[in-house]
Amino acid sequence: MTAQTESDPHHHTQKMQKQLQETIDHLRQDVTKVDEPQLKAMFETSAEVLVGLKKAFSDYEQKNEAAWRSELFRVLPRSASRDGSSLKRRAGPRARSR
Repeated sequence: MTAQTESDPHHHTQKMQKQLQETIDHLRQDVTKVDEPQLKAMFETSAEVLVGLKKAFSDYEQKNEAAWRSELFRVLPRSASRDGSSLKRRAGPRARSR
């Protein structure tokens, strides 16, 4: 793998989407191999969660969501950092449980 490929986001998102699809397929195949209803539900739920994650990678590639477009970061107030640390400070201390 070349250094250019290593730094190419498209390469990494494609690779992750392929691996996620393989896991999705495996989970759905295993649903037919087990008898326990709770395990079947866990496999199918896990597959659906991974479908959503795979879509997030695709949306990142296509820049379909506002969060993945660079112009969003230009309009954020200076106090809002990309890692959310200023959001944590604004939230204040958590209420103590009783």
